[in-house]
Amino acid sequence: QLARIQTDYVAEKLKTLYPDVLLEIVAMSTIGDKILDTALSKVTSLFLNRVDLVVHSLKDLPTTLPNGFTIGAVLQRESPHDAVVLHPKNSGLTLDTLPDGSVIGTSSLRRAAQLKKKFPHLEFKDIRGNLNTRLKKLDEKEDYAAIILAAAGLKRMGWEARVSQVLGPEDCMYAVGQGALAVEVRARDCDILGMVSTLHHSETVLRCIAERAFLRRLEGGCSVPVAVNTEVKDSVLSLTGAVYSLDGADSLKEAMETSVDSGNKVEESADIQHVGVTAHNVPQCAQVAAEKLGVDLADLLLSKGAMEILTTARKLNDAR
Repeated sequence: QLARIQTDYVAEKLKTLYPDVLLEIVAMSTIGDKILDTALSKVTSLFLNRVDLVVHSLKDLPTTLPNGFTIGAVLQRESPHDAVVLHPKNSGLTLDTLPDGSVIGTSSLRRAAQLKKKFPHLEFKDIRGNLNTRLKKLDEKEDYAAIILAAAGLKRMGWEARVSQVLGPEDCMYAVGQGALAVEVRARDCDILGMVSTLHHSETVLRCIAERAFLRRLEGGCSVPVAVNTEVKDSVLSLTGAVYSLDGADSLKEAMETSVDSGNKVEESADIQHVGVTAHNVPQCAQVAAEKLGVDLADLLLSKGAMEILTTARKLNDAR
């Protein structure tokens, strides 16, 4: 349901900008007798020319895309933060005020690692499934006192009323690309790339390039706890990044910033990808600075022992 809502949102944006273009939405890719709705099946459909563009949650896209593909648009970001959804019986409480031993559901190692350290009186257990499934598990059983979900997904589903608490970066930094929608296209399709590029939101593009560069340099992914926080203010892009052990006991956290002021320079459009993103309408010098910021911050953490923390976390997670 969320995937369809996100796709419809992008389609409506394109219909408004290009009313003469016929858009047909294909909800899923069918491979053999199996119906799949994953990033992999979407890319497969793109590769086989079954579709011309696919819509993803940016946080689900790898930092290195297959050859021949690119992220042609990164739309304006919704809130990237995580949100607490309480079991109805706990209405009015917060993570701080929940009773000792309360069980919190989350499928994210990143969330669990940070929150275990911040709220040691709570227990954290996996919860799987899409948003509808997780909310049903929360409401219809007594297994969880609360679950943690992305605030952006809840807003897009129209479920903002279920948000009991939004977690700021002091409690839980967010995932790379969280809250942003991405449109993936074939890199050689210049007309399609040009069409979707009008959807780019410059500030979101720069923030997400820095975040993705940070993650790629760390060789991280969903199997290790990596978290970020970014901001653009007065043409200065700031990035805070951290890595955690699975229990949150060991961590490294640093921050850096860089200027993304293009000085009103006029630059020729270039098909240059920055961590998988092609953004014609965002100054190249700003994109280069954003990518370098992510790499530099990752290198700083690596020099302080980040790889050891991540390697141990990955091994422990694989053994679970």
